[in-house]
Amino acid sequence: MAHFAELNENNIVTQVIVVDNKDILDETGNESETKGIEFCKNLFGGYKWIQTSYNSSFRGVYAGVGYRYDEINDVFFNPDSPIEIEKPNKIEEMSEELKTALGI
Repeated sequence: MAHFAELNENNIVTQVIVVDNKDILDETGNESETKGIEFCKNLFGGYKWIQTSYNSSFRGVYAGVGYRYDEINDVFFNPDSPIEIEKPNKIEEMSEELKTALGI
């Protein structure tokens, strides 16, 4: 199963849904985030969708409602508990929002 987070125009997660793997397969039979995003948009509409990892194997942490998505660092984080994400290697590449959340 794949998980996708819907984001509003401020990159705040408004919902997280589960999508069957068969619905995100590309023409060659490989799982594709792009196909998953298309599936979510066709089914639910919405502003923006992005895949999240239930076991936090990518994009920092598993997205939850109210979490934020930092496009520069490609991570989700809980603005109420920013300590749970790892700091990127280069502080100068971090978004101002993430720097503030991490207290940098």
